[in-house]
Formats: sequence, structure tokens, C-alpha cells
Amino acid sequence: MTTIYHLGADDLERMDRLLTVFGAAFEDHETYGAKRPSVDYLRRLLGSDSFIALAAEDQGQVIGGLAAYVLPKFEQARSEVYIYDLAVDAGHRRRGVATALIRRLQEIAATLGAWVIYVQADHGDDPAIALYTKLGVREDVLHFDIPVPAEPSS
Repeated sequence: MTTIYHLGADDLERMDRLLTVFGAAFEDHETYGAKRPSVDYLRRLLGSDSFIALAAEDQGQVIGGLAAYVLPKFEQARSEVYIYDLAVDAGHRRRGVATALIRRLQEIAATLGAWVIYVQADHGDDPAIALYTKLGVREDVLHFDIPVPAEPSS
């Protein structure tokens, strides 16, 4: 039986295991494991109103999860929720875990007064595209990464 946990400031061990799942699922152990945030940083992040972390557990093992950001809007008194990362361990895929995570996020977003949840998927990531198409409306957009200088200009 899979249980979905909404992580809070004291869920540091679960968050640590979730980072390991992300690293394995995305084949990016460097990003998710080499420079893990401090305990104080994670407590602040997990306790903030602008970050949502969900972990899926099966028999005490973290098998998936998601990280999302709550973005207050300026044009109306409402928010959007952006799913930044969502992953399920390879051995637990195609069992409804990702859908359960998104459904739980929908419940949380509703309590926060959010009007939409959005997520991006990469071309070629057919399982993710199929999941998100099943749950929402597809929009084709362009994504740009604008670098931030190492030091501000004077």
C-alpha cells in the first residue's frame, strides 16, 4: 500500500531519501546528492508556504515524490503551483504512484487557493507526456534558461 506524505519542517530523513530517489530516477546523482542542503536550509524550505514536497512510501521505503513551488500572482489574488520535479523509482512505475502524487498536490493546491498546477515535460519523455495529458491540458511553449552572473554587476 502506497502512502503519500506532505513533508514538513521535521521530515528531514524522508526528504533525504526523496533526494536519493530523484538522483536515481533522473540519473543525476551529482545534482541531487553531491551538495545536499544543510539541515537548517531544509527545515526552512520544508516549513515555508512557497514549497511543497510530497513523498510516496511503500512498506517504509520512499519510492517516489514531487517538489513543487507555490507562486503568488500579482494580477489577481490567486496562486499557481509549479511541479519542479516528479519521479517514481523504476521498480514502482506504472502503478499509479505519480497520479496519486498529483492528486494529493491538487488537494493541497485547492486549500491554498491556487487556480492551476503546471508542469513541463521534455520532448521524448513519452511516459511523462502521457501522464500529464491524462490529467491536464497540453500547451506548447518555449522554455528559456537565462544565466545569472556569478557576481552582480556594479
